[in-house]
Amino acid sequence: MIAEKAEKILEKHNLCNHCLGRLFASLGKGTNEDRGRAIRFVINMERSARGLPPIQEPEKCELCDNVFERIPGIVEDMKRAAEGVEFETFLVGSRFPDGVKDKEKVIWEEFGVDTAEPINREFNRELGKAFGRATGKDTSKSPDVVFIVEPYSGRIELQINPLYVYGRYRKLVRGIPQTPLPDFEESVASIICRPFSRITGGKCVFKGAGREDVDVRMLGNGRPFILEIKRPKRRKFDLKEIVREINESGKVEVLDLRFTTPDEAENVLSTPHRKEYLAFVLVEEGVTPEEAEEVAKKLRGLEVHQRTPWRVRKVRADKVRVRKVHDAEARWIDGKHFELRLVTDGGLYIKELISGDNGRTKPSVSDLLGKRAWCERLDVLNILD
Repeated sequence: MIAEKAEKILEKHNLCNHCLGRLFASLGKGTNEDRGRAIRFVINMERSARGLPPIQEPEKCELCDNVFERIPGIVEDMKRAAEGVEFETFLVGSRFPDGVKDKEKVIWEEFGVDTAEPINREFNRELGKAFGRATGKDTSKSPDVVFIVEPYSGRIELQINPLYVYGRYRKLVRGIPQTPLPDFEESVASIICRPFSRITGGKCVFKGAGREDVDVRMLGNGRPFILEIKRPKRRKFDLKEIVREINESGKVEVLDLRFTTPDEAENVLSTPHRKEYLAFVLVEEGVTPEEAEEVAKKLRGLEVHQRTPWRVRKVRADKVRVRKVHDAEARWIDGKHFELRLVTDGGLYIKELISGDNGRTKPSVSDLLGKRAWCERLDVLNILD
C-alpha cells in the first residue's frame, strides 16, 4: 500500500528522495532520504515487472527546490556567523516560505497522507547533524546558541543565549546603592558586573534577592544574587579570578560564585528569605536597660502591619503588608542608645519598624517604648535560607 500510494504521488509530483521519504516519516527507521530512495527502488521494481518505465529522482524537486543540497554551504555560513563566539551546544531552527509549507500540505491532503513530517523539521535535523560533524559541537535542549536559518535567502540569525551565574555578596561599606542611582559613581551591581562584562563581552544584568538601603551594610553570609549575562561571546572563564578582582575593591565581596541554570536563577529570586538585622537605636528621651529588654521581649513573635513606607511610596505599591518578627534581642549601650538584633520575615522595613513611620507601621518600637525611637545605623547580618 505504501508503494502504491507513493507511485500515485510520483506520477503527479516530481519529488526528490527527501520529500518522498518525508511523506512516510513515521514508518520505520533511518533518514527520510534513505526511506525515499528505498520506496522509489521498490516502485521501480514493480513498474519494471509491469513493463513501465522507472520514475527517476528529478533534477529539480518541485516541492523543496533541492534545498537539502544547500546544507554544506549553509554549514560554512553558520561557522562564519559564529566566529568569535564561544559555545559547546547549539540548536538549529529554520524559516521556510509559506508557499513551500502550503504546497506540502496540499500533497498530504490530496493523497490522504497521515505519516508525514514538516519539511522544516527534517531540514533542521539534517542541518544540525551536518553542523555537528563539521564543528564537533553537540545539540542540546538548553543550548548555548541557536541558529535560525532562512535556507532560500541564505540569511542566518545567531541567537546567543544568556549565561547565568549565582553568588552571594557582602557590602562592607555604607554609602553605595545596590544598583546604579543618580549621584552615585558606583554600586554593588557595577562593581560585580564590571569584570564579567569585560571577560565575556556580553551585557551583565544584576538581580539581587531583595535589597538593602544605600546606608545599610550587608554582612554575614551575604545576599544571594543572579547575574544574567546577555549575548556572551565567551562562556568559559575562571570564576576564582573574578572573585579576587571584585574582593580587591574593599567595598564589596562575593562568595559561592558558580554557573547556574535559568530555572534555579528564577527560584533564587522568587524564594522569600528571613533576614537577621542589627539596628542601632536612638531614643532622645532616654532609655534604660530594662526598657530595652522589655521591647525585645514584646517584639518576639510579633505580627506587624506595615503600610508601604513614606520614603518609598513612589516606587512601591501603596498597600499594607503583614510580616512577622521571629526573634529579638536587645543590648543597652547608654542612656539614649541600645542595639536590637532582629530576625524577621523578608520584606519588613526595619527602619520603619523602629520609628513607626508616623503610624504607617503598627506596632513599632516607638509604640512599644511609648517614646520616639529612630534607627541610626542598620546592618543586615545574614540572609537565612
